[in-house]
Amino acid sequence: MTTSGTTTGRGRPRGTSKRELELIAMRLFSEQGFDNTTVEQIAAAAGVSGRTFFRYFPTKAEVLWARFDDEVTNLHTAFATVPADEPMMTAVRRVVVNANRYRAEDVPELRTRMQLVSTIPALTATAGAHYDAWERAVSAFAAHRLGQSEDDLIPLAVGRTTLAAARAAFDAWLPRADADLTVYLDQALAALEHGFAT
Repeated sequence: MTTSGTTTGRGRPRGTSKRELELIAMRLFSEQGFDNTTVEQIAAAAGVSGRTFFRYFPTKAEVLWARFDDEVTNLHTAFATVPADEPMMTAVRRVVVNANRYRAEDVPELRTRMQLVSTIPALTATAGAHYDAWERAVSAFAAHRLGQSEDDLIPLAVGRTTLAAARAAFDAWLPRADADLTVYLDQALAALEHGFAT
């Protein structure tokens, strides 16, 4: 490998993956701080060039949103298979909870990611577009079920209140280790489903 860390002895570029860069970035952000970590450091730790990093992510802040964006895709896929006779908010609750089932060994990584996203201003500043895409996935399902446009009032309300309930569940879960995330999500979305009736 050259001193730049981008090639092997035969001159072939070292392989890497989006996932590898994500894990390395999270480790460096946790160890030395987001502001003190550069794209070049992340790339060097992966043995690739900065140019290779930018093939996967437009900025270093976007690294921590990769899993979240995958969840948006999964939501769209799951909503497309909801039975026609399943009540709308019951389906929303089930799909969102199922999209957030994690293996026990993945929970520490999830906690790290959520902690970084919620406490670093540069990361929270990038949240809008990602949250909007998540919300729109729910709104699109509600619009389809109601025969309305995604921009109509009720589909928008369904998307936004579901996102708010899900974020509340994450916020309640994050500082604790007493239950699975899905327990919090299910409780919050069940309350939403039933109009927070007591």
